[in-house]
Amino acid sequence: MLADLITSKTRTKLLNLFLDNPSEMLHVREVVRRVNEEINSVRRELIYLEKKGILKREPRVNRVYYYLDKIYPFYFDLLNINAKTKGIGEDIIKNRVKLGRIKFAMLSGKFARGTRENPEAVDLLMVGTIVVPELSVLVRQEEARRKHEINYTVMTEEEFNFRKKRLDPFITSIIHGLRIMLIGDEEQLLA
Repeated sequence: MLADLITSKTRTKLLNLFLDNPSEMLHVREVVRRVNEEINSVRRELIYLEKKGILKREPRVNRVYYYLDKIYPFYFDLLNINAKTKGIGEDIIKNRVKLGRIKFAMLSGKFARGTRENPEAVDLLMVGTIVVPELSVLVRQEEARRKHEINYTVMTEEEFNFRKKRLDPFITSIIHGLRIMLIGDEEQLLA
């Protein structure tokens, strides 16, 4: 998706790297290694992204580190785009027909930001008539990529609405928490 909007291949790789690791601070040589591009090209794009306010630069001793600037006005928008166009978000959107009749599919905001404060929190909620074995395959692939377990919940639309009307604490925490809608209307979810 970012490659469709951004003409620089190196810049796209850099944005993907930092958006996949939003809380990491990376040394220039580490960035070069991970994106597999020429160092001059990487340095030029890092400087560009810093000038635009997307990245922050921090010199330490004789090294320079870069990280995402969380006060960049479009920081959360970029994370949302990344969550929908890569990994399990992309897989769910691409395979929505094979996954059944999906009313709502959402990722938690903390999952998209890579924060694991509460490993018991739900990372993915699917509401509708879901083909669970198909979803399980996608979840296992993402767990292997991320190297940690993904907590997900599947509910029918009736169960979700019933629990929402009863102000079930689990559903209330999801509705009031940060989320990224992959499929479905967020206003309808909250109504």
